[in-house]
Parts: sequence; C-alpha cells; structure tokens
Amino acid sequence: MRCLAACVLTALACVLLGAPSSEAATSSLRYVALGDSYSAASGVLPPDPAAPPSCLRSIDNYPHVVAAGTAAQLTDVTCGAAETKDYFTAQYSGVPPQLDAVRRDTQLVTMTIGGNDSGVFIDSIVDCGSAGLSTLGQGSPCKDRYGSSFEDTIRTATYPSLVKALRAVRAAAPKATVAILGYPWILPSEVGCFDKMPIATGDVPYLRGIQATLNDAVRRAAAATGTTYVDMNDVSDGHDACRPIGVRWIEPVLQGTNAVIVHPNELGEQQMAARTMRVLHLR
Repeated sequence: MRCLAACVLTALACVLLGAPSSEAATSSLRYVALGDSYSAASGVLPPDPAAPPSCLRSIDNYPHVVAAGTAAQLTDVTCGAAETKDYFTAQYSGVPPQLDAVRRDTQLVTMTIGGNDSGVFIDSIVDCGSAGLSTLGQGSPCKDRYGSSFEDTIRTATYPSLVKALRAVRAAAPKATVAILGYPWILPSEVGCFDKMPIATGDVPYLRGIQATLNDAVRRAAAATGTTYVDMNDVSDGHDACRPIGVRWIEPVLQGTNAVIVHPNELGEQQMAARTMRVLHLR
C-alpha cells in the first residue's frame, strides 16, 4: 500500500509540476573555442566586452553562434593574429596560452589556426597586393617573384606545427570532440576583382592555390591526429571577397564593410557555424 501511495503521489506531482525533460536533466555542453581571427571574427561588430582588446574578438563569432544554437557553456579564448605557438605561450601580455582554457572535462573544442604561422597567409595577401598594384593588375608578378615559397613553407613548417597543436589539444581534453575548420575561400578560382582585391589577373589562381595548400595541410593534420576536419571549400565557393554584399562571406581590401579586411563578415561567421554544427551533428 505504501508503494502504491508513493507511485500515485509521484504521478500526481509529475502532472502538476511537469516531469523534467531529458534536455534539462543533461548538463550543458562544455565548449572551448580556440583559434585566430577567423574564429574571433575580428572586425565584426559588436566586440566581445569580455575579450582582451588586442584580440579583436566579436560576440557574433562562429563559436558564439554554435553555443547559442546548442545551449553550450562556452569558454572563448579566440584571438586575432594567433599562431599555433600561442596555444603554448602567451600571445600578448595578459593573454595566457590558449591551451590553458582546455580542461580534461571539456567536451567540444573548435578552431581555425595555422594561417598566421610564418606569416604565410597575411604575407601572401600583402605581397601579392603590392605586386598587383605595381603592374596595374596585369600579369602574375607575385607568382613570378615568389614561386612555390609560400606553399613550401606551409608544407615544411605550418603542417608539423598544426600536428603538434592538435595533439596537445587532444591530450588536454582526451574525451572531447575536437574540430578544426578550413578557411573559407578569399578569392575566386580564376577571375578576380581588381577594384576590390588589388591582385593581378595571373595571381588570382596563384593565391587561390596557396590557400588550397593551407586548407589541405589543415585537413592532413586533422587526419593525422584524429581530429574532425570541417571542410569549407565547397560551401564557401562563390562566396569570396569579390562577391556583392549579402553574398560574400569574406570582406575585400577595398569597398568592404568591416574594419578588418580579408576576414569573414557576420554572414561568413554564421555560415562557418552552420557548417560546423552540420559536420559535428550538433543540435
């Protein structure tokens, strides 16, 4: 009789108060966001008031979008200009190593990283832009001058640094899902837009090839470390910096809307979040 009475009272309480859902009973996903300016969404407004000013982090970066979409508990240490070495040492005064944020009970880690290593990403854009201006957009002055040097650096220096960083993340959070995103396309495959991206005609496919090599290094490093690779190549094709507002995911050097050029805009960050959630089956 006592058992029957207890069952009746429990059932009545569930009717009156509502039984806890499985979602409410499950603790929030413990999510740490690492990475560089593509993860920080440098240049996208509004800025994150909790971030060090030097990191140029936005509250609308893709980690915040993912966290909002999954009700995750987010620790965001993304920082503009970060390199793989900044996972292990302080990037700036008051900005600790990014790996310090990763705990053994962390469940999800995402990042973009590697583009700033050895200055490859920014140097190729700046150097090819200067070369393009010198020829008024004609020829392939950047390719003629630098040849395979950028890609050689990616293969010999960036790739092993990526492997080292990803292994360290996995060691710090052995049970976590770790994902690294490729970089969305900055330029189209063939025909550029000299009025927005001052790259010589022949250097447009050259720069696209450098980015393809970088994304491939990210992919290979992910495969070598058991990390999930979030491929942005197909989904970002046709959304490069040469496209109009509302279509492009990356802001151009000229006629752009963001203070930080050649970086994802708000739409780009949203699409990076959507792709990440799709690949990781997050809801």
